Amino acid sequence: MYKRILSCVGEYKKYAILTPLVMVGEVMMEILIPFVMANMIDKGILGEGGVSYIVKMGALMVAMALISLNFGRMGAKYGAKAGMGFAKNLRKTMFDKVQDFSFSNVDKFSTSSLVTRLTTDVTNTQNAFMMVIRMAARAPVMLIGATVMAVLINRSLSVVFLIAIPVLGVALGLIMSKAHPRFVKMLNLYDRMNNDVQENLTGIRVVKAFVREPQETKKFEASADAVRKAQIFAEKLIILNGPVMQFSMYGCMIAILWFGGKMVIAGNFELGQLSSFINYIGQILMSLMMISMIFIMVIISRASMTRIYEILEEKIDLSDEGADSKQKVEDGSIEFRKVAFSYAKDKENLTLSDINFTIKPGETIGIIGGTGSSKTTLVQLIPRLYDVLEGEIIVGGHDVREYTLEHLRSEVAMVLQKNVLFSGSIIDNLRWGKKEATREEVEEACKAAQAHDFIMSFPDGYETELGQGGVNVSGGQKQRLCIARALLKKPRIIILDDSTSAVDTATDKKIREALKEKLSGTTTIIIAQRISSVSDADRVLVLEDGGVDAFDTPAALMENNEIYKEVYESQQKGA
Repeated sequence: MYKRILSCVGEYKKYAILTPLVMVGEVMMEILIPFVMANMIDKGILGEGGVSYIVKMGALMVAMALISLNFGRMGAKYGAKAGMGFAKNLRKTMFDKVQDFSFSNVDKFSTSSLVTRLTTDVTNTQNAFMMVIRMAARAPVMLIGATVMAVLINRSLSVVFLIAIPVLGVALGLIMSKAHPRFVKMLNLYDRMNNDVQENLTGIRVVKAFVREPQETKKFEASADAVRKAQIFAEKLIILNGPVMQFSMYGCMIAILWFGGKMVIAGNFELGQLSSFINYIGQILMSLMMISMIFIMVIISRASMTRIYEILEEKIDLSDEGADSKQKVEDGSIEFRKVAFSYAKDKENLTLSDINFTIKPGETIGIIGGTGSSKTTLVQLIPRLYDVLEGEIIVGGHDVREYTLEHLRSEVAMVLQKNVLFSGSIIDNLRWGKKEATREEVEEACKAAQAHDFIMSFPDGYETELGQGGVNVSGGQKQRLCIARALLKKPRIIILDDSTSAVDTATDKKIREALKEKLSGTTTIIIAQRISSVSDADRVLVLEDGGVDAFDTPAALMENNEIYKEVYESQQKGA
């Protein structure tokens, strides 16, 4: 796991290597300063060195302090560059992986969880990485260097802190073993809280329409309070590290002052040596505290790293493996051969079963069926948004798995039930269909989708800025923009999944007429609730409980199919 995540350091590796190197330089100066100070006290102040020796040693200490300061400055600079660069690469790697996810992969992780992993979890990992590259070299070098110097000064007095080290090690081990599962639970509650926020902001109009603000506020307060309790539960174990360290540090200091003071009075120990020995003990205990902080940060971030690793190692169930990179979609013919599908990939729990039909290039096909009859699921199999569990789907004479996803999807345009627009201008959104589309091509597509007139009614026309998700246009306008965006692709196959439900019947008819005129050679599939939307289709596919009930012309279905006849009569009654 660590190797996979650390591979994202990438081009910032040189800063990650330089950081511990300059930190070692800083530590070396810090270790030498107490030694110089001891000589200044014993030889300059208490000895015969005099003022000149004191000035000389003082200047040397200032120079060493400045060198240490400069090393520390470089360490902070390189550490920040390495940490920020690592976080950038890690987020990009995760985002690129999420972009390759199939719908099944996306369904496995909630949107709120993916957001938390890309933000909070990456930040936790970044903080741990920065601490490790700065402290992982500094703390051990300081511990070893200060220990060696303290032992050289007075071996018997060094026994004091050698007793404290195992005590600290046992305490740290206990804290580490208990803290990790608490932080895992805390991050899962973060996901739940973010999910509540996302739902509330996405559906804010519904919340206000039903005057649900108090209930939603109460719901969020409960989620936030659960996160607070989980944080306290996790942190109250971690903060035990501080008191344990402080107790050990001050216990050592008191013992050294007691025994060392007696040795100075007895004349067995110089005052300057005692002063430098106390400094070294402080450095030893400080380095132990740094090491404990590293372990604590790794504990906190380990839960985050596990969640990041899950994204990076998620197996994508749709790939180009076995596809011919040169194979192109030649026409819009479609054939389903004994197709079965299950979201759970379970043959005992099928969403679609034994689907067989053929569509010729350029045909207009309507699809109707009751709610839950799997109309949307069926059409999502054509551009391989999901893969079939059994059977084959043939597009343009080849199995869809023989095409690369890019080639297949570039020839299949879909206007989904949930119409999605992005922040930016109208024309930028439309050019998702064709990046290099000219203004004339954009306007032609918008006229066909009956969107041109309302776009031109805006003061800025096609340059009108859309809010997030297209909040400043109506549902019907949003649908027409999405249809225009799909038309710009000039695909072999276009799928309209109930995409004119928010427009009036007259506009719906104009759109269908324009589609027939502009896309005469394109296979058009229209999923609709209104029978009028499919009444002039070449054939209509009737679905019932995940299977094909009938597939024939509208006229034939009126005579022979009860489902089609029932829908028609119920919608035409009183017309």
